[in-house]
Amino acid sequence: MKIEISKLSKWLLIISGIFLAVSIVLPIWRIELDAPQYPEGLGLKIFSYKLGGDVAIINGLNHYIGMQTLHEENFIEFTLLPYIIGFYAILMFITGIKGGRKMLYTTFIAFVVFGIVAMVDFWRWEYNYGHNLDPNAAIIVPGMAYQPPLIGFKQLLNFGAYSIPDMGGWLFIGAGLLCLLAVAIEAGWLKKILKPKVVTTVILLFLFSACGNTQPEKLVLNKDQCEFCKMTVADARFGAEAISDKGRIYKFDDLNCMISFNKANQKIALKQYFVNDYTADNHLIDATNAWYVKHETIKSPMGSNTAAFAQKVAAENLAKSAAVSIISWENIIQ
Repeated sequence: MKIEISKLSKWLLIISGIFLAVSIVLPIWRIELDAPQYPEGLGLKIFSYKLGGDVAIINGLNHYIGMQTLHEENFIEFTLLPYIIGFYAILMFITGIKGGRKMLYTTFIAFVVFGIVAMVDFWRWEYNYGHNLDPNAAIIVPGMAYQPPLIGFKQLLNFGAYSIPDMGGWLFIGAGLLCLLAVAIEAGWLKKILKPKVVTTVILLFLFSACGNTQPEKLVLNKDQCEFCKMTVADARFGAEAISDKGRIYKFDDLNCMISFNKANQKIALKQYFVNDYTADNHLIDATNAWYVKHETIKSPMGSNTAAFAQKVAAENLAKSAAVSIISWENIIQ
C-alpha cells in the first residue's frame, strides 16, 4: 500500500525538479586560472553539454606543457549528461506529484549515487588531464603534474587554479538538499524538533541564502598569500578580503593591497569587501560598514597604517589617543 507524502514534501520535490531542469542549460562547474600575464584571469566553464569560456587560450597554453587539448567530442559525458539530469528532473516531478514514501526514498538514494558517480568521473577526468602529459612537450618539469583541484584552490607553476560549482552546480546541490529535507520530513527525523511552520521557514531561508552574498573565509596566517603584493599574510589585524561577482575570494595582507588590487584589475568585478576587526582575533567584518583610524604609529605590513573597527566607540577611543579623526569606508577608497 502506497503511503502518501505531505504537501510540503511534494512541493520540495517539484522545486528540486525545476532546479535540475534549469541546471541543464547553465554552467555546472567552473575553473578559473590566474597568472601575472593574465591579471584578468582565464575561465573554463563546464556545462552539461559543452565547454565554455577561454577554451582556445587554455588549449594553447596547455600545449606547451604537454597537456591534452580540450574538445567536446572527446567527452561522452556531454552526450549523456543532459539526458541523465533531465531524467532525474522528471523523476523528481513524478515523485512529487504521484509518488509515495517508498518512491521518495528510492529517488533520493538514486540521486545521491548519481552525484557520487559524477564527482568520481570528474576527478578521474582531472587526474588524466593533469597526469597524462606529452613527453615531447616544449616545457617539461620533472615530477610535475597539472591536475586541477576538484574543489578549491591549487597552485600550478605560475598559475593559480580555482575550482568551484557554478550556478547550475549550485542548483544541482540545492535540488539534492531539498530532496534530503523531504526525506527527513517523511522519515520523521524533524518531527520531534521542528514544527511544520518552522520547517517552511527554514526552507525559505535556505532558498534566499542560496541567492545571497558569499561569505568570507577565515585567513590562514603564514600560509595565505596576498593577491596583490604576493607576501604571506602574517598579521591578522590588518588582513582583508574581497569577493568577486563570480564568488571568487581574493585575500590581502593589508588594506592598501586590496584597494590597489581593485584599481589595477578593473575587469574583475568585486562586489564585497571585508577587513579584520583590529580588536578581534582574525575576525572579518564588512569593510563598507567599518570605522577606520589611520596613524603612523599603527604599523601595517604594506603601509596603510590603518586599523579597522566594527564598533565606532572602539575606533573613537584609538583615534582620540592618537589625536586624529575616525574615517569611513568612503574616505578610505578615495
